[in-house]
Amino acid sequence: MSGPLDGMRVLDLTSVVMGPYTTRILADMGAEVIKVETRAGDSTRRLGPERHPGMGYYFLNLNRDKRSIVLDLKHSAGVEALMRLAAKADVIVSNIRPKAMARLGITYESLSKLNARIVYASLVGYDQGGPYAGNPAYDDLMQAAVGLPALAARAGDKVPRYAPLNLSDRVVALAAVNAILGALLMRATTGHGQAVEVPMFETMADFVLVEHLGGLTFDPPAGPSGYSRTLTKYRNPFPTKDGYISAQVYNDKHWRAFFTICGMQDRYSNDPRFADLGARTRHMDDVYLLIAEVMRTRTTDEWLKLLQDADIPATRMHTIESILDDPQLEATGFFQFADHPSEGTIRTMRPPTRWSTQSDDHPGRHAPRLGEHSSEVLAEAGYSQQEIAQLVADKVTFQASR
Repeated sequence: MSGPLDGMRVLDLTSVVMGPYTTRILADMGAEVIKVETRAGDSTRRLGPERHPGMGYYFLNLNRDKRSIVLDLKHSAGVEALMRLAAKADVIVSNIRPKAMARLGITYESLSKLNARIVYASLVGYDQGGPYAGNPAYDDLMQAAVGLPALAARAGDKVPRYAPLNLSDRVVALAAVNAILGALLMRATTGHGQAVEVPMFETMADFVLVEHLGGLTFDPPAGPSGYSRTLTKYRNPFPTKDGYISAQVYNDKHWRAFFTICGMQDRYSNDPRFADLGARTRHMDDVYLLIAEVMRTRTTDEWLKLLQDADIPATRMHTIESILDDPQLEATGFFQFADHPSEGTIRTMRPPTRWSTQSDDHPGRHAPRLGEHSSEVLAEAGYSQQEIAQLVADKVTFQASR
């Protein structure tokens, strides 16, 4: 049983987070992903904790289901090897700056002459038609550039803060997957591949402004920027007698039920601040303060039962440690243990998407050691063992010991 991208070959020239997360999703869908690395390897290999050098936890989580080949693309023989691989590939994904790729001669124009069906996905910091085209781009820079820390300041203690995860990298990776799948769908119709550019800045600007452009949507402006529900400083998990709970008392039905279980039935009809969605949006601080006041009166388990019986969305707040024992994730087999050939037993997460053509038992490939598959992949590209040995001797490639 195979995934929807079974038979697709992807050359992965990416490193760090955004690109590897993109190609990991493609691998989860069944694509064969060949990760092309320098002799130093992807920098996330060195992000600990780790059991062995070059196999840090972050790398393991981002690079399952891939094979690793080392190629020195500053060497003409390394570029030649990549071209031979690209001739048989369906997709090439890169987050190397386009000017650097052009200097190497690894452009869509050059590759499409070898393989007219190839999809060339370039993950860049900024749209290459703008003045920022050559600027470096990292997750923190992107969060700042689209105003996320400023929004956090408006919503909290007036101190700009980044989201505590690589949010931009992950969001843009999902956009890149969509773009690649769209290009493959078009290829199925036309028979031809194409170049696809996925810019971080513009993708994240759209992601944030859909919600927070607010009154600036109109010209002239019809009000301030921002969405009041997500900007109130009281929008936090609610403290209970023994922990925290997240509750979403949102629509009119929820509010009628909430006031009923709290013994305040008359509040809904008599207090204009809670009369309808528009009124509640205008008085969002009062909404969250009321819920917080009431939540302190019972335990988390008591509230979960009351709210769920009233059909009001609610869940307990997990920590990273407690989520490992979540009954939903346990029942669906989300967390799995795998025996990695070099790293021993590791906890991994199954692909969250389910496909009727793909088995639920999806062990896949382990995250590769640096250069683990160099000889294997080169042999598939038509290199003889003697030629591979010469590439190793010339330090164009590296083969990890078995």
